[in-house]
Amino acid sequence: MIKHLMLGIAALALSSGLASAQDLMFKPGDQPNRFDWQSYDQFAKDTDLSGQTLTLTGPWTGNDKKLFESVLAYFEAATGAKVNYSGSESFEQDIVIAAKAGTPPNIAVFPQPGLAADLAKQGYLTPMPKGTGAWIKDNYAAGQSWEDLSTYMGKDGQKQTYTFPFKADLKSLVWYVPENFKEAGYKVPETMEELQALTKKIVADGGTPWCIGLGSGAATGWPATDWVEDFMLRTQPPEVYDGWVKNTVKFNDPRVVDAIKDYGWFAKTKGYAQGGEQAVATTDFRDSPKGLFDFPPKCYMHKQASFIPTFFPDGTQVGKDVNFFYFPAYANKDLGKPVLGAGTLFGITKDSPAAEAFVKFLETPIASEIWMAQSGFLTPLKSVNPAAFANDVQRNMNKILLDATTFRFDGSDQMPGEIGTDAFWKNMVAYTTGDETAEQAADAIQKRWDSIEK
Repeated sequence: MIKHLMLGIAALALSSGLASAQDLMFKPGDQPNRFDWQSYDQFAKDTDLSGQTLTLTGPWTGNDKKLFESVLAYFEAATGAKVNYSGSESFEQDIVIAAKAGTPPNIAVFPQPGLAADLAKQGYLTPMPKGTGAWIKDNYAAGQSWEDLSTYMGKDGQKQTYTFPFKADLKSLVWYVPENFKEAGYKVPETMEELQALTKKIVADGGTPWCIGLGSGAATGWPATDWVEDFMLRTQPPEVYDGWVKNTVKFNDPRVVDAIKDYGWFAKTKGYAQGGEQAVATTDFRDSPKGLFDFPPKCYMHKQASFIPTFFPDGTQVGKDVNFFYFPAYANKDLGKPVLGAGTLFGITKDSPAAEAFVKFLETPIASEIWMAQSGFLTPLKSVNPAAFANDVQRNMNKILLDATTFRFDGSDQMPGEIGTDAFWKNMVAYTTGDETAEQAADAIQKRWDSIEK
């Protein structure tokens, strides 16, 4: 402990005149069993950026902006650099305009790999520092997946690592009320076969297994795409998923049609989803989990991403009143534990020593642990200390990410806008209501994709 405290004091001495200890969320050296201050101290010792400025822009506003800035404060304190971050709700448009005008920030925080890949191909991104891709592969759970997610074709036609993934979101989750399971004698399923068996048993017992809602205003239908993407990862090798996202595996390929039908088994089978097909298609996704909390429960399970607790009834305690489990893989398929999610990726849009140093800072456990200790942060970085998390909920959620053998980014977010945020949504609604078969929905989406590529 003495060594940790002395190193913390040394780091603060290095940053004299900049961010003081009281400006930092957690004082360097404090809680050494929770934070990896050695990674911070070593970075501070190796990095002097006095007099330099680092500019960043991204999609984080409001509370997320404050949380990110709390991390940036440590980079400032460690290096002597001045950091300016600007968040924008129209980031995707703003960064393209700035890049083409020759006025980009040093670092851009991309919420979607597709946009980063486009800018790399046009020559507006600088490759990551040498060795970054190998570092991601070696230090992230399912590291090859994350390295692939960050590797794009440059303007020179060569593939290189162009982004650094930081802060992940988890989609492969099923929410349930533990008390309801306990009273009914149900156990959390560990395989897809067990989940299917539990679904049938709940119906046999007179209950309704699922609450599902696809409603989302102009974006109605997107929750169904997450179901299909998860099934693609659970029924096919990841290369098939990648081909599907890129349109080398067609939407009306039997493997994709089968994944649509797998979703339909849960959403369309009589008695499996609250209210039936029409209710599934029209219920707002924010309202769909409410049935979990009724007495008696109107449903026992709800599949949705890690953000959904925002829409639970006021006062609901996650981990106590409601909990989650991993949307399981099939036992009879050799596909490991795939995880579907999203996240943010940092790209260098205007190279500088400070920009490259910042990428190295993101590699340190402390850069993640500061945000972990507050709220809303998941990471595939294997070297972080789980004790840094603010609560068991985040800790258990992150374990699902660390246990993943394959990670894939939300597929619809990587497809062309006319497909991923239009045709895919709309035809999944038509399939859910019975207006189209799985084959007809897939054919319609593929026809639309073919039309935009002519």
